[in-house]
Amino acid sequence: MCGIAGWVDFNRNLSEERTTIQTMGEKLVCRGPDEGGLWLSTHAGLAHRRLIVVDPQVGKQPMQRNTSQGIYTLTYNGELYNTDSLREELRTQGWYFQGHGDTEVLLTAYIAWGPSCVSRLNGIFAFCIWDDVHERLFLARDRLGVKPLFFTERDGGLLFGSELKALLAHPLVKARLNRQGLAEIFAMGPAHTPGCGVFEGIEELRPGECALFDRSGFKRWRYWSLQSEPFDGTPQDAIQQVRWLMQDTVERQLVADVPVCTMLSGGLDSSVVTAYAAAAYRRHHWPTLRTFAIDYKDNERYFQPNDFQSTPDAPYAQQVADFLGTIHRRIEIDTPELVAALYDALVARDLPGMTDVDASLLLFSRAIKQEATVAVSGEAADEVFGGYPWFRRQEDIEAQTFPWMRKGAQRFQLLNPALLEVIRPQEYQQSRYEQALGEVPHLEGESGLAARMREISYLSIFWWMPVLLDRMDRMSMATGLEVRVPYCDHRLVQYVFNLPWTIKTYGGQLKGILRKAVEDELPQEVVGRKKSPFPKTHHPAFVQACKQLMEEVLCDANAPLRLLLDEREVRRFLSQDLSTAALPWFGQLMTEPQWLAYLWQVNEWMKRYHVQMVV
Repeated sequence: MCGIAGWVDFNRNLSEERTTIQTMGEKLVCRGPDEGGLWLSTHAGLAHRRLIVVDPQVGKQPMQRNTSQGIYTLTYNGELYNTDSLREELRTQGWYFQGHGDTEVLLTAYIAWGPSCVSRLNGIFAFCIWDDVHERLFLARDRLGVKPLFFTERDGGLLFGSELKALLAHPLVKARLNRQGLAEIFAMGPAHTPGCGVFEGIEELRPGECALFDRSGFKRWRYWSLQSEPFDGTPQDAIQQVRWLMQDTVERQLVADVPVCTMLSGGLDSSVVTAYAAAAYRRHHWPTLRTFAIDYKDNERYFQPNDFQSTPDAPYAQQVADFLGTIHRRIEIDTPELVAALYDALVARDLPGMTDVDASLLLFSRAIKQEATVAVSGEAADEVFGGYPWFRRQEDIEAQTFPWMRKGAQRFQLLNPALLEVIRPQEYQQSRYEQALGEVPHLEGESGLAARMREISYLSIFWWMPVLLDRMDRMSMATGLEVRVPYCDHRLVQYVFNLPWTIKTYGGQLKGILRKAVEDELPQEVVGRKKSPFPKTHHPAFVQACKQLMEEVLCDANAPLRLLLDEREVRRFLSQDLSTAALPWFGQLMTEPQWLAYLWQVNEWMKRYHVQMVV
């Protein structure tokens, strides 16, 4: 994985803008700590930061290829999992290759097939290619949005980058927050509307989108979207197909010239990935697979079961590791380092995020990076297979709102009434929910529960899953660790999306079809285990730390957040006992302490990024 950035402007001589474009690239050094590259021409400049995973010598970027059709230059972040088949197809057409990596194949695929090449790619990617002859930039993002790509048009030119920090390094881009941006932070946050870059004028290429920028302007379009199709198979057909897709997808994603491991929580999703990875390792006679689990100091003492997390993870992770014969390491995080990492997580995301859920993943990734460069994760299985509690709770199924956004009224009580009048958070949430529903590809003739479960599945994949994919990308890449997500293989997503709900819940269980498909690969206790999310700390010291952070904000006369809070309500909130288990206000893990930590992150974000409010 890598970091990319660049600038195209037909009114400037960008060969004289080396310092600016280089600075944009250097902001992404965490994503690519191994090498940096820069390419400049009259009207285009591309920057690249490289994390070396495949083909160390030939894969250097920006990569250029001279042909009879012209000169093409690529900057690319991602990994293709069908590189070999693409290379062979291109060779039959007369193309030659110097190395074995995917970068060379991707660039050649574009030269050979043009923008339509994206429909042939299996992988996670964000890339930009400058066509010198036609003076145009092509941009593309993978189908599920695993890899990020932000852009903004300024003074007739186009700027782009893997992260917001790359764009904000450009002198034409300011961290301005208008009414919509405020609503994204306080009504939608820590999620954001797909395609919205939060800052004024900044957008994100949506999953499955590509674009062209030339002298006539900027044009974007969808090259892939999820389709609703009738399923005419049997449950046995589905079991076999899910089993084959999982095995094929995991094995494809093990390719690397550097050490690979898996993140193993002991839940079903990561255990399935680890089982198929371990099998591939044995079949190819590779060294023993390494697995890593995260835990928290004293969690066995303070663990509180709830509707989202009924049992601790550590014993199950060890059981799976023993069963599969992996080299397993448990990484323990203490509360002080978790609290300290809240700021690092903010900087990694460039936005207020999922607080300790982000910070713990950052620390986890940092520890894994000491022993591996690539990790394979079980992220996204619950969105694809329907594993969240909101797929089974009747009140969530019937509620006409995003099921992961709870307790809005209590949440908004801490905000200044003047701010609430400006952003109208509940109205904003509702408008975005209606926008999301309008995107759902309904199946003709489908109605009732089946139609509603299709809606919730689509919302989960395209409006909730991006929150977790953003988190995974930013926290891991902040440490120079590449994380792959087999459950985001577009073939798997498309197939499972069209399975009837009765088949998805085979045996009367959430994710029942996945459980049945892998029942011979894992211990039965793990196959039947109730869903367990990414583990979090239950230590009361974290609650007290969150309260203390907010106290510091209230005591700081220069804190920018103070103008946006109802201080009386905040102090009343701080006087309450927040240590008891409560329903989350966002997702599965963010309860009252995380709301305080989120607001603290907002304050630190406004200070660090010099955020200007323009409403």
